[in-house]
Amino acid sequence: MGMQVTILGSSSAIPANDRYPSAQVLAYENRLYLIDCGEGTQMQMNRYNVKKNRINHIFISHLHGDHYLGLMGLLSSYHLFGRKADLHIYAPCELENIIELQKKAALTVFQYNVIFHTLESRLNNPIYEDDKLAVSAVPLSHRIPAFGFIFREKPAEPKIYKEAINVYKLSVEDILRIKRGTPFYDQNGQLVPRASLVYPDKKLSSYAYISDTIYDPTLAHKLKGIEMLYHECTFGEDMKTVAAEKFHSTAMQAANIALKAGVSLLLLGHFSARYKTTEALASEARSVFQNVLAVEDGGTYAVNSGMKNEL
Repeated sequence: MGMQVTILGSSSAIPANDRYPSAQVLAYENRLYLIDCGEGTQMQMNRYNVKKNRINHIFISHLHGDHYLGLMGLLSSYHLFGRKADLHIYAPCELENIIELQKKAALTVFQYNVIFHTLESRLNNPIYEDDKLAVSAVPLSHRIPAFGFIFREKPAEPKIYKEAINVYKLSVEDILRIKRGTPFYDQNGQLVPRASLVYPDKKLSSYAYISDTIYDPTLAHKLKGIEMLYHECTFGEDMKTVAAEKFHSTAMQAANIALKAGVSLLLLGHFSARYKTTEALASEARSVFQNVLAVEDGGTYAVNSGMKNEL
């Protein structure tokens, strides 16, 4: 399975207009990563058949309630269901104290380990990395410390053409050296073009989640070349002054970031409850950047395809 994101909540501040507060699940190589966990996230997981036990890593952007108030309920459910696997949470440092206080008040000791990773101390390095994926945090400009997350597919080991193995009688040592990028010379001492030996590199998937930030043009540099960008657009351009006062962005401002960053697809979300529908916000953004989708709760969006599929 390629990289794709399922929206569990696209509302800002409060549940409204059939939209839940912020939450989404990124799926990649049969692994699931939860990004934010607003109120009602568990119900949305059930509704859209998200296999919550496959989530081992949770990323919380900041500590406004609409981005994390569903977390304690999810952690408690894991405990009640007998979870044993470790769960990693990447968040501002205060979240650990909040969770521990709630556990103490409820006289609860989880049956599994919750491992907290403080974002503030990890900004110069990936906050999470495995053999397939690397995740980094991006500081955002909001009323309280807030972070975006960038998910990047890691390059796979090059694959050698079977025909090349036969033609050049490649040994195991030859194959390992070629995979490492060492030039290969045939029996006559002629350099063999690398394109004749290995399959072309596939396009790597990348996804960025940018929520709750005032318009910040410097973000564009940090998001250069991202395939799919989710950027908050709490308000329309007619409320640009209000957006700035509340440290949020408009749809047009999100589109400007997408344009400057050269992303392939812009997803709009985190809509104010004042908007019953999102057509006007999407239209506003398309006046600046053409490839725009206003997300819907339950929608699944595939990186590199830009297509929206209902679960």
